[in-house]
Amino acid sequence: MRRLRNVKIVATLGPASDDYATIRALSEAGADVFRLNMSHGTHDDITRRHGIIRQVEADLDRPIAILADLQGPKLRVGTFANGALDLEEGQAFRLDLDPAPGDHRRVSLPHPEIFAALEPGARLLVNDGKIRLKVEACDAESADCTVMVGGTISDRKGVNVPDVVLPVAALSEKDREDLDLACGLGVDWLALSFVQRPEDVEEARKLAAGRAAIMSKIEKPAAVRCYDEILAASDGIMVARGDLGVELPVQNVPPIQKSLVRRARAAAKPVIVATQMLESMIESPVPTRAEVSDVATAIYEGADAVMLSAESAAGAYPVEAVSTMNNVAVEVESDPIYREVIIASRHITHSTVADSIVAAAREIAETTDIAAICCFTESGTTASLVARERPQVPIIALTSTVATARRLCLTWGTHCVVTSGPVERFKMAVVEAARAARKDGFATEEDQIVVTAGVPFNVPGTTNILRVAPCDERLIFRADPE
Repeated sequence: MRRLRNVKIVATLGPASDDYATIRALSEAGADVFRLNMSHGTHDDITRRHGIIRQVEADLDRPIAILADLQGPKLRVGTFANGALDLEEGQAFRLDLDPAPGDHRRVSLPHPEIFAALEPGARLLVNDGKIRLKVEACDAESADCTVMVGGTISDRKGVNVPDVVLPVAALSEKDREDLDLACGLGVDWLALSFVQRPEDVEEARKLAAGRAAIMSKIEKPAAVRCYDEILAASDGIMVARGDLGVELPVQNVPPIQKSLVRRARAAAKPVIVATQMLESMIESPVPTRAEVSDVATAIYEGADAVMLSAESAAGAYPVEAVSTMNNVAVEVESDPIYREVIIASRHITHSTVADSIVAAAREIAETTDIAAICCFTESGTTASLVARERPQVPIIALTSTVATARRLCLTWGTHCVVTSGPVERFKMAVVEAARAARKDGFATEEDQIVVTAGVPFNVPGTTNILRVAPCDERLIFRADPE
């Protein structure tokens, strides 16, 4: 299946998309990556869904990426004697370590690490920010607060602490178990929730031990503040606007999103824009106009992927949601203004031979009659660098490594092809590229392609050669008779 767009679509699986027929329909409608939310479902559920995805992949003969999204440390209040109560603005309310059921004066917050980091003046946001507390005084076991914004509080509601970096482990015990399961199954990407510092990423990388690429979810102010360091430590980025919009003023999120996307693009690392993109399609067969504009904005920014969460996992119209996102992407990318915006936001980097090679490939492709850029890639780096250029022509990423092809399914514009085996000679690489371009409908025998690769072959990070070649194999061999 050749996509008629460059941006990729991530679809979350759940109760509404739990069988072979639906998952296949989602893939055919446009899903390039499937997200397994480790916060929901048992290990048996995750294992079964993983197996179905791989069966769909085999049946459609097209690489599919799987993203396992770890839950991360969840901070929650305890329980209440009556299950729920209303907090009023201006009243005093205490959070403490006492496990006794709460009342209108106090409730348990069984996280001593929060009290260790709190300072007077810090904010505590409860139930997705619907309730806001201000710390007046605190010690190692409690915090006396004033209710700034009241509302109904009930058992186990989540707590956000936006003003301090919490001394909590990036991975809970559940996360470690989930990570081991996901890597054992063979997922392609691991998404880390509530990243605060680059050390959080390095901890996950050590546990993954090369079995999956690491994606950092940016959803805390602390992560925004040290974004460049987190980006350098990560293989990809997710702009997780849900918690980010809780912990920061909502008007701050759009400019932050633009900045995060642009800097990830400059680093040639895939970036996903996520959360509430087509939220109304959980219950409606059509989205709101504002949601369509939101998806379009992410595409105009040059994001590698846009993501569906509950829309495809628990909604009434999962396939329609993917189809809608696909249609929006196709329409936006056909707009001449889209190309103008992409060119204007292109990051020019020529610090290495590989940078210069891919920049030259893009310029040649855009100024001459070229059907596609074909890049041979062992680790995925060459394809990622080509994608950073955001060329006007399709990118065909050829690799003998299935894991690399799957991971690149998240990268802008890449059509991934798994070759029958490693290529040893550049002439045969050109032949393989021409065959792939013709087979998948990117070119005819009359067309030309640009081929990039690294010589010697099968050595990561050696992109050093470029050739403009015909798609007619007879002409290739005539030019290189040896």
